[in-house]
Amino acid sequence: MTTSEPNSNQPILQVGGREETTVGNYFVANYPPFSVWNEDRIHDLVRNRLDEVPDPGVPFGLYVHVPFCRRRCDFCYFRVYTGRDAKDVTRYLDAVIAELARYARHPRIQGRKPRFVYFGGGTPSFLSVDQLRYLFTGLQQHLPWDEAQEVTFECEPGTLDDEKIRTLSELGVTRLSLGVENFNPEILELNNRAHRAKEIGLAYESARAASFPQINIDLIAGMVGETEENWQDCISKTRALAPEAVTIYQMEAPYNTTVFRNMKDGGEEVAPVADWKTKRRWVDQAFAALQEDGYRIGSAYTAVKSDDVSFLYRDGLWHGADMLGLGVASFSHLGGLHFQNEHDLEPYADRVEAGALPVHRGLSMSDDEKLIREFILQLKLGTVGTRYFQDKFGVDVRTRFEAGLRQHADHGWLSVDGETITLSRAGLLRVDTLLPSFFLDAHRDKRYA
Repeated sequence: MTTSEPNSNQPILQVGGREETTVGNYFVANYPPFSVWNEDRIHDLVRNRLDEVPDPGVPFGLYVHVPFCRRRCDFCYFRVYTGRDAKDVTRYLDAVIAELARYARHPRIQGRKPRFVYFGGGTPSFLSVDQLRYLFTGLQQHLPWDEAQEVTFECEPGTLDDEKIRTLSELGVTRLSLGVENFNPEILELNNRAHRAKEIGLAYESARAASFPQINIDLIAGMVGETEENWQDCISKTRALAPEAVTIYQMEAPYNTTVFRNMKDGGEEVAPVADWKTKRRWVDQAFAALQEDGYRIGSAYTAVKSDDVSFLYRDGLWHGADMLGLGVASFSHLGGLHFQNEHDLEPYADRVEAGALPVHRGLSMSDDEKLIREFILQLKLGTVGTRYFQDKFGVDVRTRFEAGLRQHADHGWLSVDGETITLSRAGLLRVDTLLPSFFLDAHRDKRYA
């Protein structure tokens, strides 16, 4: 039993010729790994960065974390809370608004116009209509986003009704992201999802009636209980809805999840989900079917219906944009400085109410780490132009990453043609396993989260 990728810290084990899923984070969301972020002088570093005037050419965006859920899904590793009452929610919303007020007084944030705003969770749609209006209004008193080109809002279908959907449209949400994950009620229950199949159709129909510019459907390939027949049914149902975008992730078993705890309690090394070869095949089948309907594959995880459909949050984050994260456990990226907020709700709110920035840990990146970060994240798009990195960093990535590029080219995962690096379909389906080969040596064996 060995890892399938030498020098990789990712959760893939070879067991009898099968790439089984074991515990760990598969999806690479950032670089350097979160586990190497620390508390060393982070408050001084953040204050110094906030007092700098930003480069006018750097885009700016806002991320707002809403950590409340009706249930905690078995595969969820985000900071979420269930069973909280209205008083707890109000205290949290007040803290998020006060946090932005504090940041907005600093030169790096003051007066900047967010290009994108993203409400993630948790379950942002857990909030009531009155709470949504309170949050949106309160935040924009300190940092208006009237010029934002994209406002994304994550939703759990069972928390939506006609009034809430209309309210989100009135508040300026441009993309409603529906966390469908699966259409089968039994599989949803097996994975402890809160919504049920019939709620998906009702929420989608109501969202369509509200005329959002974009509706995105999230799916997860390889959830506990998934079968060949059911996955084909999920593809068919998604095609019938015909959303502007479809996002598909491959099921993993991160630390700090119920799936992991159950594995640990039972002494199991392999997660009770599909193996990686099957998950890649299922995603490939879904993408192929969507392409038949005219969709374009926009990244390792997304299919879009037209060239008008964009993901500014993703593209900004992957191209070095400044992003301010608000709320418990949110992370920010400002001028090459990573930092993350307090990761528990009460300490987070206490810090804000005391007039302090609620920062917990972070990392100031070197120029080489900035280069690596953008390079590996942009590889997820499937095509990377080398001229971008030459112009921005003064580095030819074909030379800087020659060994890794040659290794993956030899396996057929990518090709280098002039100034363009292109991942094959097979490479794109497993891109997160390829990325650690471009990490600095000191980071390759680090736990990701």
